[in-house]
Amino acid sequence: MALQKMAVDLEKIKMAIHSGIPLSITTYTLPREMETYMGDILSAFLTELDQQQMIQYLSYCLSELMTNAKKANTKRVYFAEKKLNIMDAGDYKAGMATFKADTLGNIDHYLQLQKEARLYVKLFLQARANKIKIEVHNNCPLTVFEYKRIHDKLARAQQYTSMEEALSQILDDSEGAGLGLIIMILMLEKIGLTEENFQTVSENGETITRIILPVSEKTKKELSIVALEFIKTINDLPQFPDNIVRLNRLLNDPDSKMSDIAMQISNDATLTGELLKLVNSAAFALANPCSNIADAVKLVGIRGIRNLLYSIGSIKTFERVPGSKKELWAHAYQVAFYSYNMARNFCANERAVIDDAYICGLLHDMGKIIFETAHPDLLERVMTVCSNKGIAKETFEKLISGVNHGEIGARVAEKWNFPETVSNVIRYHHEPEEAPENIRKLVSLVYLADATVHYQKGDIDFYQMDPAVLSLFKITSEAQLKSIADRLYIAFKRDRTN
Repeated sequence: MALQKMAVDLEKIKMAIHSGIPLSITTYTLPREMETYMGDILSAFLTELDQQQMIQYLSYCLSELMTNAKKANTKRVYFAEKKLNIMDAGDYKAGMATFKADTLGNIDHYLQLQKEARLYVKLFLQARANKIKIEVHNNCPLTVFEYKRIHDKLARAQQYTSMEEALSQILDDSEGAGLGLIIMILMLEKIGLTEENFQTVSENGETITRIILPVSEKTKKELSIVALEFIKTINDLPQFPDNIVRLNRLLNDPDSKMSDIAMQISNDATLTGELLKLVNSAAFALANPCSNIADAVKLVGIRGIRNLLYSIGSIKTFERVPGSKKELWAHAYQVAFYSYNMARNFCANERAVIDDAYICGLLHDMGKIIFETAHPDLLERVMTVCSNKGIAKETFEKLISGVNHGEIGARVAEKWNFPETVSNVIRYHHEPEEAPENIRKLVSLVYLADATVHYQKGDIDFYQMDPAVLSLFKITSEAQLKSIADRLYIAFKRDRTN
């Protein structure tokens, strides 16, 4: 009976690429249909990144790496069954003398042993910071003999000038992987890569083989051109409300007095209401409610007032732009709430992080809001410019679907004279490791809040979260994250109904 082909979830692939999060597939026995499925995922992933020219070569590489990982797992259960120590030189030599013949004739038995021992093979794919990363993991650390063999084959590959020359050589068949590894390196060379783009390491009980590819210059250039054309149209966006612009000017004037700022705020019912709501929130934990604007201004401070302005101003401005924004703003409010409350818990002694967490969380997806609310005429104009420059329609559509939304949002924030901190959090919220050092913790916090909201919605899995960010905030397990997320969600729902 024919096995049913596994369907590829293109939307999940697109979301992973646009958010810079990894995709992972795990198998214990690597049956043929799973190998085909992984190849289909790789093809869809590279196609979405406009790297179709790499598919043929990287599909071969992936097949080779997956097969080698499965073979390494098979070797472990074989040696265990033979009561041989795979780390011992004598036992290793004795085991490898019979490994191929014994396992080929009884492979189903050894695959079942692998499954029972929970020996897995995992594929990871990730596009981030203009790099594509392909990794194959298996949970068996390399022996010194395997490590030496791999590096011998990598060195051998450098001696050949063509595939034909490599194939004509007589290589030993004790493990059978030597020739495949050499061919793989030669294939990588055909797409302009070197052995430096290929790594094999043992980390945390796993063997990881990694191929790192640069996103093509053509793709980067075209996306940049489309983004710039779109940014030129930002002038068509409404300006900030005049009263907020005037107040912001007052805040930036070193000669301004707190009483002048309080007077200006009191002339605006919305600003007055929001300021009093802020100072009377749990964040300030006042013994008695504050109803005096002058006192509220002193409590919140210049930085807090400025962030309040950007928050209200952005919302009011986007309200004047046509298009449905309900879902995006609902997500923004939730991320803002999570960011602020995470800041109070994780960064209790870092006032600047706490002060900026809410506004940065609220505006992190400003680029997406702009795309979603852009007038059709504006989009048509940008598409026409792209067409005239020979840029494919697909590249334009990628931008509209969310690629580079961090950069677009940051450019808008700069146009509206937002502080550099806010602009850069918007710019790097999917790539915290790329952010300037002085704001990396704040960017990581907003990244974590955003990822947590997506995790709760089922958009992403725990493994897709940046391990460096989780480590920064001492989150060591999915159970711990879920506990934090559940508490935040309950508090958020309570806050929205009050």
